[in-house]
Amino acid sequence: MGSTPRIAIVGAGMGGLTAAATLCRAGLDVHVYEQASQFGRVGAGIQMMPNSMKVLRAIGLEERLIESSFAPYSHLNRDWDTGDTKRELPMPADLFGAPYLCMHRGDLHAALLSTVPADTIHLGRKLVGLEPKSELVELAFADGTRAVADAVVGADGVHSLVRDLIVGPDAPLHKGRIAYRGVFDSARMNGFDIGPSRTKWWGVDRHIVIYYVKPDRSEVYFVTSVPEAAEWLTPESWSATGDVDELRGAYEGFHEDVRRVLAATPTCHKWAILEREPLPHWSDGRVVLLGDAFNHMTPYMAQGAATSIEDAAVLARCVEATGGDDMAGAFKRYESH
Repeated sequence: MGSTPRIAIVGAGMGGLTAAATLCRAGLDVHVYEQASQFGRVGAGIQMMPNSMKVLRAIGLEERLIESSFAPYSHLNRDWDTGDTKRELPMPADLFGAPYLCMHRGDLHAALLSTVPADTIHLGRKLVGLEPKSELVELAFADGTRAVADAVVGADGVHSLVRDLIVGPDAPLHKGRIAYRGVFDSARMNGFDIGPSRTKWWGVDRHIVIYYVKPDRSEVYFVTSVPEAAEWLTPESWSATGDVDELRGAYEGFHEDVRRVLAATPTCHKWAILEREPLPHWSDGRVVLLGDAFNHMTPYMAQGAATSIEDAAVLARCVEATGGDDMAGAFKRYESH
């Protein structure tokens, strides 16, 4: 093998940062290009199941996340109006060989960022073009700068430009459902405790999931799925503002515990639940996709970020197996896995 292969990762979300961490550990020269100008504790809650926790353990983050996250007793499913238990699955840490944790996305992102050398992260770099150059790929950014790499990983989400460039543009599918979500200080509930579990309240045509995201139960999170006309469409975003009165009205008649949580939330975000058709392939020579860029899914099984994290681990394993000498071959192997 000659010089250390240089890998450009487009996007510094959960999948992109995990790919940076795993590829760095495999000995590659990794650089991450992110269009945002800065990182902040934005977003919402997120569930890390044992499958993705095993990857996070391997890159040294398990203890940090245990200390900053809420470990629910179970997956609890309750009826929307009576509150009766429909099904409960206890989730002890030894059930699948790793813990199940609920956390703030910002805390998970900060933990992943800590695993990557600071000088490998390049902010304010919005990708506008990719061009093969002999044995390299050249990246062009909106600020006029350029970079070259031996290979490119597109981890730039559901609206991926890398995907558009290698497989052609396609439009997200809005199936007429939206999600409200919010995180707030649990002190606003005036002593009300939502309980030790991650609870999903099942209605006739809608649901709401509620859980704590801090070990001291100081922050609570909720996310919903509500029918709404497909004419309402916004790009997938953590920052589109919702109307809390509209949210509360959507859950009028639900159990008192649900209404107490929604009464306490000061603000909420509103997010279109988008789908895309499956892709026939997600690599093209020295360019490959990861996470939501090719495998976007609806949020109902709490596996979107988890599969992005798993993608990163498998990708690094496939690259490492080739010694970094055959990126196209490694990407095809990753794609087949």
